[in-house]
Amino acid sequence: MTARSVEDHRRHVAALLAALHTRHAEDVSLGDALGRVLASDVHSPVDLPLFRNSQMDGYAVDAASIRVVPAVLPVRGVIAAGPVDPASHVPGTAYRIMTGAPIPDGADAVVPVEDTETTDGQVRITRARHAGEYVRERGSDVLAGTLLLASGEILAARHIAVLAAVGLQHVPVRTRPRVAIITTGAELVDAGSTLKPGEIFDSNGIALASSVRANGAEVVSIARSGDDPAEFQKLLAEATTAADLVLTSGGVSMGDFEVVRDALTSLGAEFGHVAMQPGGPQGTAVVDGVPVLNFPGNPVSVLVSFEVFARPEIRRAAGLPLIEPEELPLATAITSIPGKRQFLRARRTDSGVELVSGPGSHLVAAMAWADVLVDVPPDVTTLDAGQLVKVIPL
Repeated sequence: MTARSVEDHRRHVAALLAALHTRHAEDVSLGDALGRVLASDVHSPVDLPLFRNSQMDGYAVDAASIRVVPAVLPVRGVIAAGPVDPASHVPGTAYRIMTGAPIPDGADAVVPVEDTETTDGQVRITRARHAGEYVRERGSDVLAGTLLLASGEILAARHIAVLAAVGLQHVPVRTRPRVAIITTGAELVDAGSTLKPGEIFDSNGIALASSVRANGAEVVSIARSGDDPAEFQKLLAEATTAADLVLTSGGVSMGDFEVVRDALTSLGAEFGHVAMQPGGPQGTAVVDGVPVLNFPGNPVSVLVSFEVFARPEIRRAAGLPLIEPEELPLATAITSIPGKRQFLRARRTDSGVELVSGPGSHLVAAMAWADVLVDVPPDVTTLDAGQLVKVIPL
């Protein structure tokens, strides 16, 4: 059986998931907008600030009255931040004013409180101020109609702050791809269970769910099937009714209990081997119009398969920028298996990237220690220390 190249399988997966990239918009509340991707430009509906207000706690005055200091002015009242009746300034007087409070009509400067002394209803001002000092003019931050955020922006806290400041309650965002996950294997049990001989904890379900969410998609379900094809088919039918994409792990190789292969072959699924390590066995299918990616079951194979094949397409569908490969020097020399494209777990160091484990697909702890995958071409068997290599950031 001829193995498919990584690039050929990437193209195959990209074609299978092409429909995911046409996403509609939905309005969400600002409280739910963190991390979402704007679906259209947002313009300010109002000026900011909304009105002339004080930048400091102090006294609102007309600058002409304090050209000669010290100057003593009568205090007409106090203006607090909040709903107030508009005040009117009389030249040669002052208002005690708080930060953010509206400047009275006719006043054109604020004297900070530290430049004043107050006695018996009067304020003694010890430093002259020019017109406009410590006054926030209406629209000095942004004018109504100004572009605040462009379509495609990934909303962070600072973006949500300005949307709230201009009075918006909802924002148009791209809908997230909906992904269902099914792990397979009679040996899998939930974390926290008491293990029987031959059983292992299921890490693939939560690992795939975390990977999906980290790349802008929504997890609609996580299920687990034993080795009965009928059980798997039932879970798959439920998944395809709720999801735009289904990811499965396990059951795709050449053994006797390959539940995914057994259940999907009759539905036109493709199963084969990709010339890579880890993650060689791969499968794809379309079930009830929903694409299904079938990854192998070893934990590292699952994560590497997701990074190489699923992550780029999910990020495109979610409107997120792709995570591009980088070139970094090797800290030490490495060897690679001829004929297979290796994705070796490694981490960045001051002297370059260094491997954190061997190529085994069961070495899941080393995946946690890695922050890149070293991408070694299939025709390369040795790489020297200091040589530049392509790495995929994790």
